[in-house]
Amino acid sequence: MGRRDFDLLGALQSHREALQKQVARLNQLLVTVDNTIQHIKGEKLMSQKGLFKGFSEEEQEKLAQEAEQTYDPETVRESNRKWKAYSKEKKDAILAEGNQIYVEMIAAMPKGASSAEVQALVWRWRSHMDYFWTPNLDQLLGLASMYNDDPKFKANFDDMHPKLAEFMREAVTVYVSARMKEKG
Repeated sequence: MGRRDFDLLGALQSHREALQKQVARLNQLLVTVDNTIQHIKGEKLMSQKGLFKGFSEEEQEKLAQEAEQTYDPETVRESNRKWKAYSKEKKDAILAEGNQIYVEMIAAMPKGASSAEVQALVWRWRSHMDYFWTPNLDQLLGLASMYNDDPKFKANFDDMHPKLAEFMREAVTVYVSARMKEKG
């Protein structure tokens, strides 16, 4: 800022634009939260697409890059290739199916993580993962834990229901324990 050629006005305008983008994103998340609350209370029907607004294309790309640094890079790249190969219609159908699982999971939460209904939904959720990659039992636990422990994912789940991420981790833990007992 002390340089003679520093464009203070340009810098402030640029900073203002960046702040406006953040405000717009937060406003979208607030609308999503409000709509989800009304949906859960049965006051409003909400489209499946509306449940998971908040991650822009840029944020999704950033998440993919972070995943490559944290997890097996080839698995992440293969999952991304698989996703990008789907048509827009197929992607929309996959997202709608995934969101429907979460909507049903929220409705089933009062029955408890080990209930037959919730465990059937966990099985559907696990099967849904095949659109991206086929996780083993440890990876399933890791994914459910990430939903709860990673602030970005938790915020997205909290938009749907404030206890969903925690409940998913609990339900998936029950599911994985049962599968491990079956293996002996």
